[in-house]
Amino acid sequence: MVFGHMEIKDLRVHSIAIADPPLRSSYGLHAPYALRNIVELESEDGIVGVAETYGGECPASALRKLRGRVVGADAYRLAGDLIDLVEGEGDGAERSHTMRTPGENPLDAGPRTYSALETASLDLIGRSTGVPVCDLLGGRVRDAVPFSAYAFYKHAGGGGEGSDLREDKYGECLTPASIVRQVRSMVDEFGFSDIKLKGGVLDPEIEVETIRRLRQEFGPGMPLRIDPNSAWSVETSVGVGESLYKELEGGGYLEDPVSGIAGMARTRRELLRRGIDTPLASNVAVTSFAHLPESIAEDAVQVVLCDHHFWGGMRQVQHLGKLCQTFGLSLSMHSNSHLGISLMAMAHVAAATKNLTYACDTHYPWQTSDEVIEGGRLSFDNGSLRIPDKGGLGVALDYDQLARLKQRYEAIPYRRRDDELEMRKHIDRTWRRILPRW
Repeated sequence: MVFGHMEIKDLRVHSIAIADPPLRSSYGLHAPYALRNIVELESEDGIVGVAETYGGECPASALRKLRGRVVGADAYRLAGDLIDLVEGEGDGAERSHTMRTPGENPLDAGPRTYSALETASLDLIGRSTGVPVCDLLGGRVRDAVPFSAYAFYKHAGGGGEGSDLREDKYGECLTPASIVRQVRSMVDEFGFSDIKLKGGVLDPEIEVETIRRLRQEFGPGMPLRIDPNSAWSVETSVGVGESLYKELEGGGYLEDPVSGIAGMARTRRELLRRGIDTPLASNVAVTSFAHLPESIAEDAVQVVLCDHHFWGGMRQVQHLGKLCQTFGLSLSMHSNSHLGISLMAMAHVAAATKNLTYACDTHYPWQTSDEVIEGGRLSFDNGSLRIPDKGGLGVALDYDQLARLKQRYEAIPYRRRDDELEMRKHIDRTWRRILPRW
């Protein structure tokens, strides 16, 4: 290998399934398994870079279709060679996640495919040079990245099905008191110092009471957030914002209470008219650079929740961070059901992005018994993930566990995420997603 040049000799894509509890959101119900794809790029010298991305057949197929452009390419130039993919298709409402869960919008296929290959190539370069990915991105501004406790209303069950049922660590959580117990357990185990509640599931009055109980339990020093994924009308959103004004002070926010940039802007204006300056955050209405001009002009979103998976990679998140800083917006990071490769990739890009003003989201505590990296599950230190003193992402594949998770994927019928179908199968056979629901 010549320094500054490294030929990629193979691209491998592994479809896997990981146990997922029956978590609720306004999209519906999580299936017993979450699907992920693991990407390997192998160099001419046998060094392997890895990435983790959305699961199922469509994301895997999109990656495999690029084999002809990837194999034989220079790892140092791959991100530039594939830059035509990074913008995606369409703009405006059709690129939002209002009606489609992240990873299931075909207009996002280019950015999410690009992101996986960019991450794997950076990991490959980092492993070959001994340089951590965050330093390849221009240098870290922090050595540890804070994450938040991510609370969900959920039904009984720990994920998996049949002979593969998993322990239900938190039990059924469909009341304010049970959410408080859930979060107390997470905070005690992982040391999180921020809390986010996934709402849009129960009557807004119950969810307001849940936030109030969390404030009573953890005090005003623990920032609180609530995210109903667009389940509320503008009127309901304003009412909740007014009711929780004190509880969301001190580093909290109201996330995607209503659908669309226009709805977010109306909610913002009405809250300000009432003297309430609670920030509105979004990873539903604002999901691409094409959304920023309207959102900024309308003051619709004050906290952009990025995700390198669907924003088009790590470098795009850095660009987004600078734009947010320029226009006075805050930045945090969205999450999906994931394993340690994605968690570490999130940490590296967050470590290299200066304008990260809130603790990041993570679903990682919910995937309690599956992992695909050597050494098992990653550990949080006082709610933060430290960047390893290793080249690349700092994690490596456990091929025995990879084989086990691939076998499970082959054995189950799930090939894409469909929370609405799961609701009809297990909770209410007439259920469908309605916006606004309240």
